[in-house]
Amino acid sequence: MSVHRSASAASLSLASCHICSLVVSMPAVDHHAHVACPRCGAPVHYRKPNSLVRAWALTIAAAILYIPANVLPITITTSLGKTQSDTIMSGVIFLIGHGSWPVAALIFFASIVVPVVKILVLFYLLFSVERKSTWRPAERTKLYRIIEAVGRWSMVDIYVVTILVSLVSLGELATIQAGPGAIAFGSVVVITIFAAMAFDPRLMWDVMEKKE
Repeated sequence: MSVHRSASAASLSLASCHICSLVVSMPAVDHHAHVACPRCGAPVHYRKPNSLVRAWALTIAAAILYIPANVLPITITTSLGKTQSDTIMSGVIFLIGHGSWPVAALIFFASIVVPVVKILVLFYLLFSVERKSTWRPAERTKLYRIIEAVGRWSMVDIYVVTILVSLVSLGELATIQAGPGAIAFGSVVVITIFAAMAFDPRLMWDVMEKKE
């Protein structure tokens, strides 16, 4: 039996399990239908349920939390009775001033550039699906895969704070505590990871099939 090369899995009543990637035969071409995966038992859907709604809500929440994540102090350092609060950007400037360019560049890229780019790309992908855009779906899918893969590396700043808090604890001489900005920033990273997981890139290709 020959199948037209533009036919989608959904049009053939097939869907992939999100857990074990097994291709499962579905009862009908209905985006709300689901069956249990015969291999792992997980529910299998044609498309992730409420993908756009969940991805929009999570991305907006991440964008809102990104403001206090950069305005509030991420670390509070006490040394010889003096207390200093540092945000992500002031920490980067401090490292540059002390000649630690590689570390400053790493933190700036992972904690400033990556979260901003990821939030903007998620907004762009969601907006393109809402507008039923047919522009370069393959490139948009690659863009989604990239932000899905690199998003977790934003946690490097949280790792640095965790290590400093655990290592620098000298009583009244010197202590480092995590500030409220660390909680907000950690929330941004986790929420953007969930937003990328909630977004279903196959929605970009559904528009192409309907156009044909």
